[in-house]
Amino acid sequence: MASTSKLISISILVISVAGGILLFYLMSELSKEQRKKMIGEMVSQLVNFVLFMWAGKVLLNFSVFIKDPMAILAYPGDSGAFYAAVLFSGLLLTYKVKRGQLEGLAVRKAFVHLFLLAAFLYEFIQYAWNDQIYSLGSLIILAILLGGFTYLNGRMATGKLLGLLLTVWACGMSVLMVLQPYITVFGYMIKPWFLLLFFVANVLLLLKHYRKDGRYGWN
Repeated sequence: MASTSKLISISILVISVAGGILLFYLMSELSKEQRKKMIGEMVSQLVNFVLFMWAGKVLLNFSVFIKDPMAILAYPGDSGAFYAAVLFSGLLLTYKVKRGQLEGLAVRKAFVHLFLLAAFLYEFIQYAWNDQIYSLGSLIILAILLGGFTYLNGRMATGKLLGLLLTVWACGMSVLMVLQPYITVFGYMIKPWFLLLFFVANVLLLLKHYRKDGRYGWN
């Protein structure tokens, strides 16, 4: 029964990400070739993210892994593995941008758009199909952010837009953390310290683009 539940959870996640990629392809203002290239890069990074989660599981449970590898590898990672994958993925993307292999702002914009779309689909499925009442708050926040992204895209400087959206997301999730017992992202429990670090990082990003783009940063 537990294995069935995990398979259903993984299936919902896969459906959400696949749906997010499809919606990104349909909604993006990029040219057809650019969309294909960006989707290829995002899929590649998502594969890396999964691999980083496996690595995180092993590192965080190394003593158990040595004794019984399948006890660690047979199941999806926990929140600790999720945090590790976020860190490793961020470092890898930063490295590729610094080496000139990726265009930083374009990739960040695509990933933020994909995250909002996939997370919205995930929370919608959880709320509508699994009757997860605590998904409603996240669903509302993501709907507002998607609306903001759609309206401000092309009207506000990209760096400032991304910093604003992610800062608002962190603030909204912090409010939910006070109002309900827990909050999750794609089923992974989120701790206060992670939200705080995420909030601070994006405030710094906003300040950076505030200085670079001017007070409002409208295009």
